[in-house]
Amino acid sequence: MRLNKLAVVFAAAALSAVMVAGCSGGQKESAAESEAETSAKTTEAETTAEETTMAETTAAAEEMDEENYDTGDASRDNVRNQDDIGENELMVVSFGTSYNDNRRLTIGAIEEAIEKAFPDYSVRRGFTSQIIIDHVKTRDNIAIDNVGEALARAEKNGVKNLVIQPTHLMNGLEYTDLVNEVAEYSDAFDQVAVGQPLLTSEDDFKAVIKVITEATAQYDDETAICFMGHGTEAESNQVYSKMQEMLTEAGYKNYYVGTVEAAPSLDDVLAMVQAGDYKRVVLEPLMIVAGDHANNDMAGDEEDSWKTTFENAGYEVTCLVRGLGEMEGIQQIFVEHARAAVDSLAK
Repeated sequence: MRLNKLAVVFAAAALSAVMVAGCSGGQKESAAESEAETSAKTTEAETTAEETTMAETTAAAEEMDEENYDTGDASRDNVRNQDDIGENELMVVSFGTSYNDNRRLTIGAIEEAIEKAFPDYSVRRGFTSQIIIDHVKTRDNIAIDNVGEALARAEKNGVKNLVIQPTHLMNGLEYTDLVNEVAEYSDAFDQVAVGQPLLTSEDDFKAVIKVITEATAQYDDETAICFMGHGTEAESNQVYSKMQEMLTEAGYKNYYVGTVEAAPSLDDVLAMVQAGDYKRVVLEPLMIVAGDHANNDMAGDEEDSWKTTFENAGYEVTCLVRGLGEMEGIQQIFVEHARAAVDSLAK
């Protein structure tokens, strides 16, 4: 996505709104309706923003629950907040995680794959969760840029060609917020492009299915392979049902997809598994990182965890606590999305 084109779309939409308001200026009833509509839209936008902030705050706060055990050595992770960037930057933007080892093995591995694929670009990092950034700073004295700081760093360093590659799973609220934030800086650079999230095209779904099924190919038909996604109340939540449909259509009858906070729920997945003839269950996160949700909601010993729920239902349970970002095939999908963004820039 080219941000200069996006800015034109935003400008055209704003101009249209002004023109409509101007044409109705002589009619009190229309003006009143316009004012009411504007107020309603403003309220809706504020509500959406508030819900987005609350969702991020909740998710990040849950991420902080890991303090009872060691998450690894933060100093081994390259935070990629160095200056001396040069004219070409490829900024990898992630929600983030405070699980140090997993951050290095997932987000860090994706960044390294992109760096290897684009030797003419300086790869830098930006996190969207300020709570995680602050927590890592307080706990480990490790500084990670938020998106605004990373953009300001790029501008200060004289970057001319900026490519943003998010590690988001889907094109949802977080991705939209990212595009909007980057758009505010688009005039600071000669060219800006934003890559697509992991699950965007039909080919993306097929590629991800290939990766996750090959990574679990050692399990037999008496084993149900259950993937746990995060889930969202936004329309983008449909990626999970689409993944389920495509897995089934491709012949992977013992693969199931559910979410922590939306549909399909744990109860939905349990019901699907119980409808089959399985003895064992393998649980794995359908998330880029394996953070709090993977370690606790999925693999934890709490009464309401996925692991405990399936054990109580009589299954032998194996938990694979690894983020999608650890898999080379997933890393390469992000590389290809970054390549499409780079190729969109004028040569």
